Amino acid sequence: MHNDLHDWDRTHHWHAFTQMAEYEPLVIESADGVWLFDTEGRRLLDGAGSMWCNVHGHNHPAINTAIERQLHRVAHATSLGMSCDTTVQLAKRLVDVTPAGLDHVFFSSDGSSANEVALKAAFQYWLQCDDPQPQKTKYLTFGEAYHGDTIGAASVGGIGKFHDLFKPLLFEVVRTPSPDMRRLPSGVTGDDAAKFFLDEVEALLREQGNQLAAVVIEPLVQGAAGMVMQPPGFIRGLRKLADQYNVLLITDEVATGFGRTGTMFACEAEGITPDFLTLGKGLTGGYLPMAATLTSTRIWETFLGDAESGRALYHGHTYSGNPLAAAAALASLHLFSEEHTLETLPPKVERLSVRLAELAEHPHVANARQRGMVVALDLVADKQTGEPFPPEARVGQRVAQIALEHEVWLRPRPDMTYAFPPLAISLEEIDLLMDAMTAGVEAATS
Repeated sequence: MHNDLHDWDRTHHWHAFTQMAEYEPLVIESADGVWLFDTEGRRLLDGAGSMWCNVHGHNHPAINTAIERQLHRVAHATSLGMSCDTTVQLAKRLVDVTPAGLDHVFFSSDGSSANEVALKAAFQYWLQCDDPQPQKTKYLTFGEAYHGDTIGAASVGGIGKFHDLFKPLLFEVVRTPSPDMRRLPSGVTGDDAAKFFLDEVEALLREQGNQLAAVVIEPLVQGAAGMVMQPPGFIRGLRKLADQYNVLLITDEVATGFGRTGTMFACEAEGITPDFLTLGKGLTGGYLPMAATLTSTRIWETFLGDAESGRALYHGHTYSGNPLAAAAALASLHLFSEEHTLETLPPKVERLSVRLAELAEHPHVANARQRGMVVALDLVADKQTGEPFPPEARVGQRVAQIALEHEVWLRPRPDMTYAFPPLAISLEEIDLLMDAMTAGVEAATS
């Protein structure tokens, strides 16, 4: 059976973002806490949080029980013209825990879909608001952004490797460079960084703001871009600019939400409320597919009218608000309170910081960076010049391969490495994680 699974995995299971001609099967058969167990009998620390979604650890009894109890009540009820009590309770809970003023929740099944909802609703808002602005049909987005792979989400994305092939299918956007601390010009210090990047944004808003429906951004950390960290004050300044130029603000917290950056939501770190907040990944603690788009009463009210008004949001998903996923999400949110998840993070963040600082001294490590429970570093051939390794060296992939030999699973990247572990990770497990990453960097760059 073991060999059959590997053969079937290689030939029948078409994996996401994977060149199947080179794929080597890694088949997980069970998990517990921060540990994955594969069909080879190996125990692997989940260093990427199962693609940034696992929060409280795998096989948590509270989430398991919540799903099981819901399963014996109702597994699914449509959100088209009806609801389920569990889903209604989750909507209210999300309103309570997200930034003030986000009082309405639209459920979907994944982060891409949550962003599609925000894009479509922002467009429709400008057609139906008290002062209609039908010319507002474009979006301001950022270089190297990632918001998903459906057509609208890909359009506002900025990673050419993922989306350039599909350009004929995508709509036009206005794009500004990423607010990446690694691209500050000479003479601009960290203290001035936010203003430098905000000035770039304002130049475009001044010129094209009357055509823009919304600004779309991953706050604090751009994940798929390579864990790009934004300067303090940037998101707060972006909120002010959006208001000044009468443009809506969509914050994509699919990856940054639920404690990843140190606060429950990244927006909280700078005290702002967006017009749309999109959530996914950690919403259910990493257990079941579910996403959500939250918005304000000001926007919600423009969609109200009689059946003939045409004001409804004609968008939906069969499994939108699925009760099993809602039960998992409610249990996950309860665990944040019961296990004091956010309160336990500071020593973990500090341990990651100490270990990252040690690794930053390596001669082939550059731009070591951290935001909360996310750490990343670039791998370079020459630290003084920043010269990268040649692509064929595949140093990032080699780091991940070597880490695997040290019982740690890291998501391979070509020229960098990162860790995005479950928040439930212990200090001892952080050391094991960073030991494996260090071993990988040393071996891959020697």
